[in-house]
Amino acid sequence: MFHHHLLGVERYGQKIAVEIKSFLGLSLISDFHEAMGQAWNYKVVLEEIEPNRVLYLAVPEDVYEDFFTRRLAKISVGRMQLNLLVFNPIREEIIIWT
Repeated sequence: MFHHHLLGVERYGQKIAVEIKSFLGLSLISDFHEAMGQAWNYKVVLEEIEPNRVLYLAVPEDVYEDFFTRRLAKISVGRMQLNLLVFNPIREEIIIWT
């Protein structure tokens, strides 16, 4: 099970939506599948109601390094054209915007 939140914010004048995932479950692959499914749904809805808002999936730095650098995750994120925001939850800072 993982926690998630969806925030609507602006970055340099661009409207973005950030879906924050904690990946607290027992299986990273199961959490990944659920996160990608939810992100797809958010992306579809945003394209309908706010087409100028860009969706970012925010993931903790350790999860990014352990899982999102793997081939399956890279291909999936690329094909879905999903933007990633990698954050350090302890220092409360953003490490990577993609």
